[in-house]
Amino acid sequence: RVQLVESGGGSVQAGGSLRLSCTGSGDALSSYCLGWFRQAPGKERESVGRIKPRGDVAYYSDSMKGRFTISRDDAKNTVFLQVNSLKPEDTGMYVCAGGPRTLFGCPSENEYRAWGQGTQVTVSS
Repeated sequence: RVQLVESGGGSVQAGGSLRLSCTGSGDALSSYCLGWFRQAPGKERESVGRIKPRGDVAYYSDSMKGRFTISRDDAKNTVFLQVNSLKPEDTGMYVCAGGPRTLFGCPSENEYRAWGQGTQVTVSS
């Protein structure tokens, strides 16, 4: 069973950038649909976006379009989240998750099998 571990979070000033990583072990992520989520303090978890396997096609939630970029490097078994022009409201725990693509396509996000523990991002003004 795949395990996901995020890294790259930290404390940054507003306007800065971060590149978060999520590396898998126990299985190859090349066939996985992978997504990033944000859990802000006192708020429900929200989807940042997701990326399909074996491709560069990524989809983003409407509120996340523009400053967030998801990419993957299957050779490194890793998915990335680049966040630019960080704002204090971007503060939260960023979690990656995923599930293998089936004959019917990618699973819905609430059907993802594997979830990481998250990496904390804190943006100060």
